[in-house]
Order: sequence, then structure tokens, then C-alpha cells
Amino acid sequence: MTTNKNGWVLVTGGSGFIGSYCIAYLLQAGYRVKTTVRSLSRANEVREMLHRAGAPGIEGVVFTEADLTKDDGWAEAVQGADYVLHVASPFPIGEPNDENELITPAREGTLRVLKAARDAGVKRVVLTSSFAAVGYGREIGNHVFTEEDWSDINAPVGAYIKSKTVAERAAWDFMEREGGSMELSVVNPVGVFGPVLGSDVSSSIKYLIGTVNGSITESPAFTFGIVDVRDVAAMHITAMTHPEAKGERFIATAEGVMSLYDIAEVVRKERPTFAGQIADLTNTAQEYYTKMSNTKAKTILNWTPRSREEAIIATVDSLKNLNIL
Repeated sequence: MTTNKNGWVLVTGGSGFIGSYCIAYLLQAGYRVKTTVRSLSRANEVREMLHRAGAPGIEGVVFTEADLTKDDGWAEAVQGADYVLHVASPFPIGEPNDENELITPAREGTLRVLKAARDAGVKRVVLTSSFAAVGYGREIGNHVFTEEDWSDINAPVGAYIKSKTVAERAAWDFMEREGGSMELSVVNPVGVFGPVLGSDVSSSIKYLIGTVNGSITESPAFTFGIVDVRDVAAMHITAMTHPEAKGERFIATAEGVMSLYDIAEVVRKERPTFAGQIADLTNTAQEYYTKMSNTKAKTILNWTPRSREEAIIATVDSLKNLNIL
């Protein structure tokens, strides 16, 4: 990738797991970074996370306050940006009482960012969507999910799946109707793991914590893809400038899938000091075995992800270092 010492990139949701790594990788690549947070009181927390990630030039990061549910601040946030990585999105651990509590801010927030970016002359937006927008709400059989697939939100699926699907479809519709010369690329990660930088952890990692500390005592009958956050951030940075990423979506997943039972077995083997506290889980996951392909990202973006086992162990080690495990 060619670095541009004078290029500005806006990262929305800089306090998040993926967002903080995107900032760190942009700084390492020589970009100048602005980031949005819901409250400027979180700026020092983000700086500390960037320090843990080994990012250079942290003092040069510009923080700006903006909320996905409000128009205020977005025009100022995108001002002067060459690129935008729209990473911010709500991801709860449980179902909300009203699904629109998730769907509305995800959709409207995405459109706010796209409109502001277009009006500011941004070259390309990279949107963080999710495999939730790809592989749910349909009979899967032996189907291997690719970027051609979309989740069926008319099926009985959860609010988060609906929110990511609706938001991404809204983004593509916006680009087709009124995107102008601006370009869009989309990253669709599976479950994101890897070295944690702060105590505010993602929902995926809360499941890992519960598995390792023994509070989760059953392995649900489903499997999910695993990807390291460092590989997700790297994909965002590549998709930001790669000519062939324009107008494309990319599934971000390591090879294969895991269940909570599988995660428990990897941790038992690789970090036996935790073995005594992990519950005796039953392997029920083969009842629901999802297959997804990362061929497109590997072929077009020359993307090579870490293994799922490496991502899991890196997560556990970082949680131990932060005294969370």
C-alpha cells in the first residue's frame, strides 16, 4: 500500500475494538487520523488503547464528538477527510425489547455518515458490516456462504442480524441513487477476537470470557466463524485504497468455524492454567455447521488471516494481562 503522509482518514467509533485497531494501523501506515467518539471524555481511554497496540503518532489523532443518532458533528468530522472507515455500530449481548432500538440507529447512522462523506468530497468509505448480513435466516444445508449471499430478514432472526442487514442494504441503495463520485467497500467480519486493548470488550469476547471462567456451562448447538481483529483492521486499510475493492463486499474469516466447546478445548490445550475453571461442555455444535468462504478477500485483497486458534489464544493472553481473566 502506498502511504500518503498528508492523507486524512476519519474512523467512526474509535473507542471500539475494531475501530481502535484501524486507527493504529492507519498511523503505522503514515496516515493522519480523525476519529469520532460519542463523548470526548473517552479520548484518553482511546489513546491508552492505541498505546497498547504500539501505534506511533498517537498525539496527532484528532478526536471529534458525534453520535449515530444525531446530525450534530458529522459535517465537522468528515471535513478534510480523504477516506472514511465507518466502523461504529451498536452490538448488544442480548436482544433489545424493541428491535428498532438497534435497527434504526444502525441504518440512520450509516446514512448520516455516507451523506456527510459525500458532501465533503470523500473518495471512498469502507463500511464495517457483518457476516450477520450474509448468512442467516435460511436453510443452509451444505451451502458455502459467499459475498453474493444476504441474510433473510423476513425469517425469524434476531435484531442485530436485522440491523446489520438493513444498514448495509441501505448503504448500497444510497450509493446507487445518490452516492455521486464517492466509492464504497464493505467488510463483513464473523466473530472478532484477538488481543484486547481495554476493559470495554465486545460481545464475542464476552462469550469467550464466560467460557474460560466457567460461567458458561453449555455449548449452544451452533458454530461461528473466527477472525482476528488485526486481520479485520488490515482488511479495512487495504479495501480503503485497493482499486478492485470499489463497489465490493468482503467476508473476513479465518479458515473453518468453532463452537464454544471448540474454544474451550483450544484453551485447555494451549493454556492449561485455565483448564480447571472451564466447565465440562458437551459438543453439540455439529447440529448447526455454517460454512463461509474467504476466497474473495484472499484473491482480490491478497489477504492472509491468522488461524482461528491463534486469534483465540491471543484473546486469552490479552485478557489475562488486563486482569479480566
